[in-house]
Amino acid sequence: MPRAARKKSEECMYHIMSRSISEIDLFQCDEDKDYYLALLKRYKDKYCCKIYAYALMDNHVHIYINPCGYDISLFMRCLNNAYVAYFNRRYSRHGHLYQGRFASSIVDSDTYSLTLSAYIHNNAKDLPEYAGKEEFYRYSSYGIYTGRRKDIEEIVDVSFILAHFGVDKKAAREKYRAFTESMRETGIMNEVDDSIIKAYTENVYNSEKSYIVRNRAPEEIIQKAGQFLGERLEESLRRKHSRETSRNRAFITYIMRTLCGYTYKSICKYIGNISAGGVSRLSNEGFKLLKENMRYCNAFNSLIQMG
Repeated sequence: MPRAARKKSEECMYHIMSRSISEIDLFQCDEDKDYYLALLKRYKDKYCCKIYAYALMDNHVHIYINPCGYDISLFMRCLNNAYVAYFNRRYSRHGHLYQGRFASSIVDSDTYSLTLSAYIHNNAKDLPEYAGKEEFYRYSSYGIYTGRRKDIEEIVDVSFILAHFGVDKKAAREKYRAFTESMRETGIMNEVDDSIIKAYTENVYNSEKSYIVRNRAPEEIIQKAGQFLGERLEESLRRKHSRETSRNRAFITYIMRTLCGYTYKSICKYIGNISAGGVSRLSNEGFKLLKENMRYCNAFNSLIQMG
């Protein structure tokens, strides 16, 4: 029987849950969890997404993500494939690690958004050593919300959730902690009465979630990028290789992957005379370029702001 199609939209935020197969834990040690968080950080940055909450348990993961218009299936494929490759290499194994495809549900209201964040942050209550002190669990974003620890991995955007609880950051943290604690034993995945939310929030909250247009035509995006850089980027795809040409080709490949929604196969066909492995390498080089070269970084930010 065919699988049901995954519900997706470029404007959606998602609750993601990935679970390992029954005979093996997803994380064998803290080092595995650290590696997973590093991957989450990498792909969040690479594809310009936002993470609002996460919890890494031994055999499963919860993530509250706003992909900002990026295809959630592609994001999770990158994340999960990279982790499986690491895991199988580290433990000298092969084959499947995850229990089928990842589960996802669309976050379609402020009530669900707050409920979900509390649910994710209460996951640590099932660990005997963290029951009643869930914010101390290192592999959950809860402690970052309450100010118990710093977001040293730079993964979580806490402002989206905390904005519901007021403009004073310290007071908002305390209100959020009280709200999350109150939800610990309430059958939290059931719909929460709006009055519960209002007891902890103040004023009227206007959701400011945004998304990035990810289906632009390559010709348009390349032309605009060239204008921002002051170059004719179209010629870089055909010109003989030089250092500057290589940078431009990497940048073009990255923006086609990120802002045009092109697969490696589609980019191969568009550029011509390049393998999928070559496209992957160029895309990674383009992503690295944004971190190292302010000129390309500014051009990319300008492309995003075009809307």
